[in-house]
Amino acid sequence: MSNQKKKIFQIEAFKNRVVVDPKYAEKTWKILEHAIHEIYNHNASGLSFEELYRNAYNMVLHKFGEKLYSGLVTTMTAHLKEISKSIEAAQGDLFLEELNRKWNDHNKALQMIRDILMYMDRTYIPNTHKTPVHELGLSLWRDNIIHSGKIQSRLLSTLLELVHRERTGEVIDRGLMRNIVKMLMDLGSSVYQEDFEKPFLEVSAEFYRRESQKFIECYDCGDYLKKAEIRLNEEIERVTHYLDAKSEGKITHVVEKEMIANHMMRLVHMENSGLVNMLLNDKHGDLGRMYNLFRRVPNGLAMIRDVMTSHLRETGKQLVTDAERLKDPVEYVQRLLDEKEKYDGIISLAFSNDKTFQNALNSSFEYFINLNSRSPEFISLFVDDKLRKGLKGVSEEDVEIILDKVMMIFCYLQEKDVFEKYYKQHLAKRLLSGKTVSDDAERSLIVKLKTACGYQYTSKLEGMFTDMKTSQDTMQGFCSSHPELTDGPTLVVQVLTTGSWPTQPSITCHLPFEMSALCEKFRSYYLGIHTGRRLSWQTNMGTADIKAIFGKGQKHELNVSTYQMCILMLFNNADRLSYKEIEQVTAIPASDLKRCLQSMACVKGKNVLRKEPMSKDIGEDDSFFVNEKFASKFYKVKVGTVVAQKESEPEKQETRQRVEEDRKPQIEAAVVRIMKSRKVLDHNNIIAEVTKQLQSRFLANPTEIKKRIESLIEREFLERDNSDRKMYRYLA
Repeated sequence: MSNQKKKIFQIEAFKNRVVVDPKYAEKTWKILEHAIHEIYNHNASGLSFEELYRNAYNMVLHKFGEKLYSGLVTTMTAHLKEISKSIEAAQGDLFLEELNRKWNDHNKALQMIRDILMYMDRTYIPNTHKTPVHELGLSLWRDNIIHSGKIQSRLLSTLLELVHRERTGEVIDRGLMRNIVKMLMDLGSSVYQEDFEKPFLEVSAEFYRRESQKFIECYDCGDYLKKAEIRLNEEIERVTHYLDAKSEGKITHVVEKEMIANHMMRLVHMENSGLVNMLLNDKHGDLGRMYNLFRRVPNGLAMIRDVMTSHLRETGKQLVTDAERLKDPVEYVQRLLDEKEKYDGIISLAFSNDKTFQNALNSSFEYFINLNSRSPEFISLFVDDKLRKGLKGVSEEDVEIILDKVMMIFCYLQEKDVFEKYYKQHLAKRLLSGKTVSDDAERSLIVKLKTACGYQYTSKLEGMFTDMKTSQDTMQGFCSSHPELTDGPTLVVQVLTTGSWPTQPSITCHLPFEMSALCEKFRSYYLGIHTGRRLSWQTNMGTADIKAIFGKGQKHELNVSTYQMCILMLFNNADRLSYKEIEQVTAIPASDLKRCLQSMACVKGKNVLRKEPMSKDIGEDDSFFVNEKFASKFYKVKVGTVVAQKESEPEKQETRQRVEEDRKPQIEAAVVRIMKSRKVLDHNNIIAEVTKQLQSRFLANPTEIKKRIESLIEREFLERDNSDRKMYRYLA
């Protein structure tokens, strides 16, 4: 490497001291001051901005920044004072226009001045913590113009007057309003709020206070809400056109408070037009408007919900306790469905499917449906009516809709096991008489019940369908093994599994010889292919088709019950029979016998028998004979049995007793399940747990639960704790 000599640099001061002209600062400032005057006087076109920038730059460089800054403040203040006089002199509507024009001029001037003084803005101002040029211009405008004694109050009153005029229907210059309001916002949020927004909100509150008072005296609830909605939308629109976006929440709160919150109670309870009137007349538009307005105020929706709930509970209570309506179970349930559909529509269309309203609706229906202990029976009767005849010619989709509606009502029942009892009875009659409209509809409803209540709830119902199918196969086998039976009377037997079908007292009447011989053949056949089984005939559940020839050779095929067949067959060998003779020969229970004779002798158009003496009721001294004059335009005549659609009081008691008995093992099973998992539990918690577990089937009575616990203690499933008698222990 070659050795290179290191060069040493040395910086020295100027040999001769540089002396700045003592009048330099003054002269330069005069040039800049003149330029500022020219800018404000709209003569900026002749100025050299490059030269002016250099002058300002040099002043700051030579440490005259303070002189430049203070001179700027003084010059701008003087100009703004002149501008202030010009604005004050403007008359009427020209006031805001002049203010807007001068504000625009000031902004343009400020932009040019900032460009000239850019170097000062970047260096001197940050170092000395002074206000930057643009912000300085705004604060000087605020202090000298907006907060000028003669302008401040005049500006506020003019702006408020314009808003008032617009509220009363006049058209104003929104563009000018927007510019003035924007000016206040540009001067700082505190200026906008203190000089305009606060007074604006106070004046608005007073305006709407007076207007709402006037409206509520003159208009009904629906029209008042329309007015309130219009006013609210107007204020929101006003904000979008010329106010600060942050003002929207504040002004809408004022309208909501003065027009809605302060009059909520009166609006909801307004006579002939309040909430109840809207609900009764399905005014979805008004209800939707009330919902949307009331949701804006505290407790608004709670008030609507409470009034709706109390009204619904009251009307529902009347519906389920009205003695007239209880006479027709189908009409009773239809009214419930109509009411449910009505309120579902209101909640969907007017209340935005609000879950809290849906819950209120559900709790109200559950409350009043369970006020009537016969609701489970009536719902089953309604289903029975629909599945027998009410759904004929109805499409599958419509059938599903009807069944879904029924399930909605069913879900409100607390005693679902009572419904099951009745439903099982009605289903049995439909299946055995072949009167069901559609097997698909029957099975669809069972699937829905299974989904709602579990497999156990519908296992017996499904067993009934299985028995019907098995019986068809059995009958085919019986007919195949007895081909000789094709000539005489034919027999169709349904073999029912005892546990699956409603328990019936097994009262066997004396069948005609032809039929009893056939029954014996079937018994032999069935017991031959099934060992260890026992058959008992349920003659009270059967039907028969018999051919009859009346006077003048009139032929008919009569569809009757098994009991009625037994009675009619007696007249093949006798012209006249007394009530007691019929009773003795057939051994039909008295209540059933009277109903059968009544339906064959007293019902017009079905009176195949006549009786003496003639009366509507059957007496034990009556005698009967064939009505030779019987005539019908139909060859096939169905002779029904006079039967009450609803249960009689003793039958009702019996059903209730059976339900109570069925509940006992279910309660015990629930207690054992709970205690097995928990081992030790106090009395109140057992009650709560059992009630919760069984609520899908029925509402367990605490007294009954206590009895079942006592029974389990006696049978040594549980024991009481020695130290605390309310604690129970599980015994493995």
